Amino acid sequence: MSKLKPDIKADITAAVDRSEIISKMEPLLIAEGSRHRSALTDLTLELAQRNAGFRHSLPDGILASLADLVRSMNCYYSNLIEGHETHPIDIERALKGDYNHDPRKRDLQLEAKAHIAVQRWIDGGGLKGRAVAADSICEIHRRFCEHLPDDLLWVEDPMTKERIRIVPGVLRHCDVAVGRHVPISAPAVPRFLERYEAVYSGLGKSETILSAAAAHHRLAWIHPFLDGNGRVARLVSHATLLEALDTGAVWSIARGLARNVNTYKEHLAACDQQRRNDLDGRGNLSEENLAEFTRFFLRTCIDQVAFMEQLMQPEQLRARILLWAEEKIRLDKLPPKSGAVLEALLYRGELPRGDAAAIVGTGERQARRVVSALIGQGVLKSESTRAPLRLAFPATLASRWMPGLFPEQTG
Repeated sequence: MSKLKPDIKADITAAVDRSEIISKMEPLLIAEGSRHRSALTDLTLELAQRNAGFRHSLPDGILASLADLVRSMNCYYSNLIEGHETHPIDIERALKGDYNHDPRKRDLQLEAKAHIAVQRWIDGGGLKGRAVAADSICEIHRRFCEHLPDDLLWVEDPMTKERIRIVPGVLRHCDVAVGRHVPISAPAVPRFLERYEAVYSGLGKSETILSAAAAHHRLAWIHPFLDGNGRVARLVSHATLLEALDTGAVWSIARGLARNVNTYKEHLAACDQQRRNDLDGRGNLSEENLAEFTRFFLRTCIDQVAFMEQLMQPEQLRARILLWAEEKIRLDKLPPKSGAVLEALLYRGELPRGDAAAIVGTGERQARRVVSALIGQGVLKSESTRAPLRLAFPATLASRWMPGLFPEQTG
């Protein structure tokens, strides 16, 4: 039996409705008249502009292939925040049914595969128009947890040592304490989620972007499930930004949060604190701390867009990919002219199979040989033998083609 820690180490007690009123989690938004509002609006506009520029610089074929790799990267970093490390190369193997013989590593691969499946569903429009709905939040949890191995579906009461099973998609029935934060009583969760949905689902696009950090924290603050709350909150944030910004799923907030994980967790803890004085908003919780987290969150998003934009600069990406192809040709791992097909795909996004011969310039038979070899290397893909060719970004080549996307695999 593998020994994996759950997302939380929480004190768990029998649930008694403490009759909390929903104003306990106010403010849910940075108020229009807040002194923080102007600077945060500027960051929201900057993020929207940077995202739009990057999103529209990518051909559709490249966009879809890049989103596949970023999905694995997002999964890697989101799980890493919870202390579960599964490298994207191992995630890619799991997606192909290739699992590690070590039970612990296999469980982590299955966990990552479950996360990928949920995000693919989200990226395909599964939550369009309802990312912050209470039933959507439960559906994310259900879809993620129902494919987890049994060892990852239990939490332990640290006092009684009782093992409690996590039921996919079902709100917690126990009270918990996470660090210094004591979330609302279990019976109060449905009414707080109702308020959460009412506030965050009725916003325009700009306000949705600005309030994404607040929605992220308040969902974590409610702590609706026994376990998996961090991942669910980050997937809700991903879905929110996917729609509000039309990101194309080609960058990941999780990468930025994981690379600044201590600061991220410090901000979440600070947002749990109550209002300090009359200058700290008008709600029960600190508006100052919520604004600081919003600033951190938006700047992290901007940094990740800028990072991906730099990584995907056409000439630099072209040089890295063609250098790799030349090395493979010299090693007799690829036929001559393979680089020409890759170069064409970089600029065109996709390539009808019939055009490969003209690009290779040596006849259809040689073109088929080139295409077959590139597919064998995992750098080309196609929906069928007649469908257009598209460039693929395998995790095994990310360190060469897209350095810095995630750490190189060791061991």
